[in-house]
Amino acid sequence: MSDAAEISTPVRAIIADDHPLVLLAIENLMSGYPNMEIVGRAADADELFLEAGRTPCDLVLMDLYMPGEINVSGLDAVRQFKATFPKIALIVLTMENEAAALQKVISLGVDALVSKRDRLDLIHVAVVTALARECYIGPTVRTLIASATVAQRLDFVRQMLSRRELEVFTQYASGLGVTEIAARLGRSVKTISAQKCTAMRKLELNSDAELFRFAVEHGVVSEGRPQSR
Repeated sequence: MSDAAEISTPVRAIIADDHPLVLLAIENLMSGYPNMEIVGRAADADELFLEAGRTPCDLVLMDLYMPGEINVSGLDAVRQFKATFPKIALIVLTMENEAAALQKVISLGVDALVSKRDRLDLIHVAVVTALARECYIGPTVRTLIASATVAQRLDFVRQMLSRRELEVFTQYASGLGVTEIAARLGRSVKTISAQKCTAMRKLELNSDAELFRFAVEHGVVSEGRPQSR
């Protein structure tokens, strides 16, 4: 097919959401996109599969959680859709805010995952990216997953260190010196130094530079590398 023919051929899209007002809003929005044709609509998972099976299309935009016999957890519908219609670009919209569930959706091979909390104009970005077969993850989803990942890393640190070791590790990573920490906590410099060294050994850290980087990456501190003391 020539470039001219590709440009003139509209992208055929099916949209699915069990809320009529949301479905209408999405249709009005996407109908305004250049070279876009809405060829089908569905109010539940069963209708979506029927519509996709009988109406040729290039793109499907679906809500993650919709009623229907085919859908149990939302993930099941996505999984089955990808298996049944692998050539159709799939964009998933959702209000889900659990990072684990969002990560599972991504792992199923969707072409885009966008939160309904994101700006409306990002749906167009998701459409363009999905049609190029490059996975698009909206900013709200990225933030939720990143925050959860940091929380999981922080839990690991808490499990590895004793309460006092974590206390010393956190204050040192925040920019305080061993002597200053000792004064604040009412312990000897020798004790604070030993607890810092023990924490570093447990976490397999070999230098202060590694300690500072590890502390930021694992959510122990939120700032960048502290000022040198």
